[in-house]
This record gives sequence, C-alpha cells and structure tokens, in this order.
Amino acid sequence: MTSTKRNSANIKPGALYGMPGHLIRRCHQIAVALFFEECGAFEITPQQYAVLSVLADNDGVDQITLAGLAALNRTTAGEIVDRMVSAGLLERRDNPLDRRVKNIFLTKPSLKLLSDVHEAVLRVQQRLLQPLGPAERETFIELLARIASENNELSRAPLRAVPKRQRKNTARSVEGG
Repeated sequence: MTSTKRNSANIKPGALYGMPGHLIRRCHQIAVALFFEECGAFEITPQQYAVLSVLADNDGVDQITLAGLAALNRTTAGEIVDRMVSAGLLERRDNPLDRRVKNIFLTKPSLKLLSDVHEAVLRVQQRLLQPLGPAERETFIELLARIASENNELSRAPLRAVPKRQRKNTARSVEGG
C-alpha cells in the first residue's frame, strides 16, 4: 500500500513552486502562523496590530484614511474598528470640522497593548527572516517593498498616504481632544 503522505524534502520544485505569487502566499501563511504563535497571548490579530500601529503615528484620522494607511479595504477596516471600539481599544469622536466624519483614536488600553506586544512582533519578524543572512534580509525587504509599491494600485486595498491638508485638520482635532 502506498502512502498518500509526501515527504516535503522529496517534492521537486515544479512550475508552481517557483512562482512568486505562490511563494508569497506561502510566506504570508507562515508570517500569520508566527504572529499567532508569538502574539496569541495578547489576543490581537495581525490586522488589529496594523490598525494600532498606523494610529500610533496618525492618531485621530478618519476611518477611510485609516483603512488606506493600513492597506485594508473599507469594509474590513470598519469591522475591525467596530470590534476594537467594543473592546475599549479605540474611540470614535466627532470631527470638529465635519460632523459627518468620525475620527479614530487610541485609548490607554491600546497604548499599553502596543507596548506589551512590541517585543513579540519583533520576534515574529526575526523568526520569519531567520533563514536569510543580514545582507539578504535588507535586500529582501527592499525588494518586497518595491514590489508592493510598484503594484500598489493593483491591490484590492491599496496603501494610501494621509493627504497633507487632512494632517493639519487631524492635528487640530488631536490637540483639541
């Protein structure tokens, strides 16, 4: 009787195993698995960490801007923000310049969570890149960043910068809040 299990060492790289899209998907799966191994005790997802991290640098942006900065689609960002508001990690406040807009702010518990999870997130990155030497890691990151940047508009959730005009408005609302 032949075994249906395959030893991964015996699998010869075929067309699929040399395709960058397939390899990127596999690396994403590995990165997510490492994230949950290292950060599981903090009860946070990679997307929630992205939201907190973006807000750490852009506290008080509106939800659409937050979605763009975290490269999340608007629906996903809305669901994540809703859950995080319910958990007390984020707060929505009226925008003083436009009552139709809600700005999103970090709370004291989210700032503590960001601080507490920081070392675990760094371990994820170190473990993910461990197979590469220091120079390879730098090159790998540069190449990934270039691929992401050059293909940004093809994404279902492209990365978007904060418009300069909005930064001024956000700064006022942060100072006033």
